[in-house]
Amino acid sequence: MQRKVGVGVVGCGTISDVYLRNLGRSESVRVIAVADLDEERARQKAAQHSVVAASSVAELLAMPDVELVLNLTVPHAHADVALHALRAGKSVYSEKPLATTFADGALVLEEAARRGLHVGCAPDTFLGAGQETCRALVSSGTIGRAVGAVAFMANHGMEHWHASPEFFYQPGAGPLFDIGPYYLTALVNLLGPVSKVAGAVNTAQTERPITSGPASGRTIKVGTPTHVSALLTFASGAVATLLFSFDVWASQLPRMEVYGTLGTLSVPDPNTFGGPVRLKLAGEEAWSEVPLVGGPHENSRGLGLEDMAVAMRGGKPHRASGELALHVLETMEAILVAGRESRVVAVGR
Repeated sequence: MQRKVGVGVVGCGTISDVYLRNLGRSESVRVIAVADLDEERARQKAAQHSVVAASSVAELLAMPDVELVLNLTVPHAHADVALHALRAGKSVYSEKPLATTFADGALVLEEAARRGLHVGCAPDTFLGAGQETCRALVSSGTIGRAVGAVAFMANHGMEHWHASPEFFYQPGAGPLFDIGPYYLTALVNLLGPVSKVAGAVNTAQTERPITSGPASGRTIKVGTPTHVSALLTFASGAVATLLFSFDVWASQLPRMEVYGTLGTLSVPDPNTFGGPVRLKLAGEEAWSEVPLVGGPHENSRGLGLEDMAVAMRGGKPHRASGELALHVLETMEAILVAGRESRVVAVGR
């Protein structure tokens, strides 16, 4: 068995727990240390998961056993932390999005290529059993040629339940950059690269009151669109209609569907790893549930990082790659530009 890849975690917020739990059982990586701007939070997280608490990010990056940095910071810090890690000789796997602008994301990949290092990025939910089953159905031609798709994520935001919801309403977040990567990554995985986008954006409230947690009673100033509609054209010719919103109180829309010349595929929530996957072919009277192929059904965040660790030891290229994340980032940026400027924007620079 090959030596496990040593991982250092930067950022000890809410999402870090599931990563640390899952990676603690990994056969390909070993978490060495954690670091956070809040040293006490890092110490608490380290004690909880039986790892070392670094006193600073610089100390973590100086640890020789850390080969890969898991970047769980807030979105606007993703590119900066990734670049510091790469310049310290560490490969990087980031939470989504890769960066808050395409230019910064491209800088991260250029720095990695210059140094011969790896970059990966969430989401890795498309590696789960649900999405892998959908990919097999589309690629095998079960629904014929893919003609179109829809993807909908509509709720009323994070300030009603999240302990620190402010960053969700700043540039680099909002429904498009925070939740959109799950849906867009799934669509690209199923339909191939995006070639152009059109869009429209709106913001229902310029300020949003926090109603839960320690920040309850404070007001968030909204700095990014909170209701985003888009029309995507893929290089294959397929088209997709998208809606991502933090301004919807209730909805009965499907999560995702893919429409082919021979039938329709109902795709499970791309923010999960499992099913159900449902299929209705031309001439059939009822939907059928498709048995899931291999891959995890449970919350397996960190799967993409493990896949990257195998690649670092000389395995096949990893799938939750920096290149895929950069394409999704470019698509999201193009949607905002298209919405603000009322024009069609090409993707694929």
